[in-house]
Amino acid sequence: MFFHYNTLKAGKKMPFYFPTKDPSTSPHLLSRQESNSIPFSTSQFHSILEFFSFPETSTQALAMKTTLQHCEFPPFKGETKFCATSLESMLDSIRGIFGFNSKFKIITTNYLSDSISSTPLQNYTIIKLPTGISARKIIACHLLPYPYAVFYCHGQDSDNKLYKVLLAGEDGRRVEAAAICHMDTTEWDPRHVAFQVSEMVPDGSPVCHVFPADNLVWVPLS
Repeated sequence: MFFHYNTLKAGKKMPFYFPTKDPSTSPHLLSRQESNSIPFSTSQFHSILEFFSFPETSTQALAMKTTLQHCEFPPFKGETKFCATSLESMLDSIRGIFGFNSKFKIITTNYLSDSISSTPLQNYTIIKLPTGISARKIIACHLLPYPYAVFYCHGQDSDNKLYKVLLAGEDGRRVEAAAICHMDTTEWDPRHVAFQVSEMVPDGSPVCHVFPADNLVWVPLS
């Protein structure tokens, strides 16, 4: 769900989609040794399909090919990006971006309710003033469809603001959501999904969104 920066305030009600799937059941990252033993490139796509025994026309194969292509796309202007197929490769890349001796932490979206909601899409109300998280750089990692955990991680040089937002759903569910606001969108493609699913126009105005529970947001501690 994309929304305007001006709506990020206590009392505001907006529709959000939080899947009913328990995020703890999401696939885990492989070890470096395991991931290095499996091909991971579009040029080796047929070998990958043979390894996992997926027909080339299957839904799984199409999703995997899209993920591989996504990882191989070059970064756009001002973007830092990488795909991580192991915990070690993710940490190596994060250290390379933040600085080898830097300390860092992970920000995530957390479900505060004991049970998983049966209504993934519903209206949520921001029940307290969002908490800003100071960070000189932000790297967000999104889980992509693949037989094992593959994260697409990226950050932008433009001004971004990170928040923790406490949400209350209509069914009583509570979510502590990680949200980011991209304050300068002048370089964004006018066809970006943010402008297609909202009433915002591509005029460079701030665009915000919340992160799914299986995403990881890395920030340096200093």
